[in-house]
Amino acid sequence: MTNEQIAEAFSRHAFATTYPHLAEDIVWDNVGGPQLSGRADVMEACDQSATYMANVTTRFTRFRMVVGTDSVVVDSVADYTDAEDETTTVASCDIYDFLDGRITRITSYTMELN
Repeated sequence: MTNEQIAEAFSRHAFATTYPHLAEDIVWDNVGGPQLSGRADVMEACDQSATYMANVTTRFTRFRMVVGTDSVVVDSVADYTDAEDETTTVASCDIYDFLDGRITRITSYTMELN
């Protein structure tokens, strides 16, 4: 997978496909929230999110990417509809840093819009 494909998969919540591309010492900085360090911690958080997302419908209303040499930025807005048919709209910006085809750092900015 290219850096762009890895970043897109992660931001679209296809976490498991990105696991082989996570550096052992990855840092995931959720600005205003927890910082995760290490591949195992990031994968655990992703697995928890995937379990929750299994019962949620996601519809992206914006999804754009800016690709650099060793970084990819994903700017998105998505509507998340849960099993009770309640919808939450979330804007996010994820900045992915890569080294040798592996994500070394993710910086995520997330804001609920409604």
